[in-house]
Amino acid sequence: MKCPYCGTYESRVVDSRHSDENRKRRRRECLTCHKRYTTYEIVEEPLPIVIKRDGSLEPYSRKKLLTGIYHAIKKRPITIAQIDSIADAVEEVYSSSWSKQLTSDRIGTIVLEQLRHIDHIAYIRFASVYQDFSDVAGFIAAISALDPAAKVTPDSENET
Repeated sequence: MKCPYCGTYESRVVDSRHSDENRKRRRRECLTCHKRYTTYEIVEEPLPIVIKRDGSLEPYSRKKLLTGIYHAIKKRPITIAQIDSIADAVEEVYSSSWSKQLTSDRIGTIVLEQLRHIDHIAYIRFASVYQDFSDVAGFIAAISALDPAAKVTPDSENET
């Protein structure tokens, strides 16, 4: 470690303890100027990879996931904590699996499962993009999946 005071690379560790989940805090003393400073070591985990529908690979981005969720929840009564819990659920699947690869379909399914319990409108919005609805039947199927008791058919909408 380079001393922030004199620039020497000679130091000794005085104290070491865990700071966060994957950070280690080390108190160091420079062997040249004898000043003390703190460093943090972070355990570097392999970058998770997302396998897209077309077969291409892309590094996982929490920011990109949150952007997609934000589009679905616009003007809906959903808290930031709920949004973070959705992203955390996706990342938990990554961290608990042996593989550091996850398909975009699996990520979308996890988000849909979470949104189903939080807000039905946000669920339908996200599903319309994720499942790429090409006609009204896709929307009807998604709405029916939310509430199996609701029997919605294209003809029943015209009767009212």
